[in-house]
Amino acid sequence: METTYKLTQYSHGAGCGCKIAPQVLDQILGSEKAKTHFPGLLVGNEERDDAAVLDLGDGTAVVSTTDFFMPIVDDAFDFGRIASVNAISDIYAMGGTPILAIAILGWPINTLPASVANEVVQGARQACLDAGIPLAGGHSIDSPEPIFGLAVTGRVKIENLKKNGGASIGSALFLTKGLGVGILSTAQKKGLLETEHANLGRDSMIVLNKIGEAAAQLPYVEAMTDVTGFGLLGHLLEMCQASDCSAELYADRILVLHPTAIDHYIDLNCIPGGSKRNFASYGHKIGTLNEKQQAMYCDPQTSGGLLIAVKAGFENEFAQFLIQHGIQKQQAIGRMINAAEKVIVVK
Repeated sequence: METTYKLTQYSHGAGCGCKIAPQVLDQILGSEKAKTHFPGLLVGNEERDDAAVLDLGDGTAVVSTTDFFMPIVDDAFDFGRIASVNAISDIYAMGGTPILAIAILGWPINTLPASVANEVVQGARQACLDAGIPLAGGHSIDSPEPIFGLAVTGRVKIENLKKNGGASIGSALFLTKGLGVGILSTAQKKGLLETEHANLGRDSMIVLNKIGEAAAQLPYVEAMTDVTGFGLLGHLLEMCQASDCSAELYADRILVLHPTAIDHYIDLNCIPGGSKRNFASYGHKIGTLNEKQQAMYCDPQTSGGLLIAVKAGFENEFAQFLIQHGIQKQQAIGRMINAAEKVIVVK
């Protein structure tokens, strides 16, 4: 009889919920040393954006990113595919086109067989094939817990480069995927995920954010980022700070993968530790939230959707653009407003 390995039982964290909290990350990245200036570096560490961008001097730039984490699903193939889609997303979030990926694998070779790692890599190959790029190599180590991800290289016309800053007062905010992945994965890890909800998170996480490449070419798209480990509020906060704005969100418009199911699992306390770390890091900058809003909007998303700021007056046009590209039920979930003490308020 073939042994079935449930990968989420071999790690302490799951997906982008493994990310270090924003407050701690600030301490890690801080430095008293003078920063070295590289004239061609258009986006670097200081911007806290989705990827690094280097000007090639011919009107184009190279986009470089890496992302990896521990299993968010039990199935090895799905884990490799999700981790890869998540990593490639950073290229799309900058408005770029991915061109090449290499793999990052940490594997507990005395605990899990190499054949299971092979399934992870096969999932990665599928994601790269879907994105039209080669998985061209990588690096592996023996590690206590399974880890997988990609380093991805892309390119972008500088005129189409989109950062997480650049939104203006009145900009409409759109989100291309529903929230709740972290809550669903926590329910799975606790053995509480019902059969009918088994693929809710997976089916969202394997969808590439290719829409970002096309959206970046629209002149009224002002800013863009993907929503991952810091949750909707954390990534919107970065957008606000980079744009010198605040934001208001409309609770009745925010996309949720399956509202009834997500509410059910919140009631069962299937809330990732990353949600609490997120709120502890930035909660003082957020207006009043009820418990379910806090759990939902701080929920670490793995391979989440794109958060896109659209110039005021172009909301309907952009909603139609999204529908034409297969993203349904679209309306603005909020807008940018004048900078205020509470950077984000939920209405």
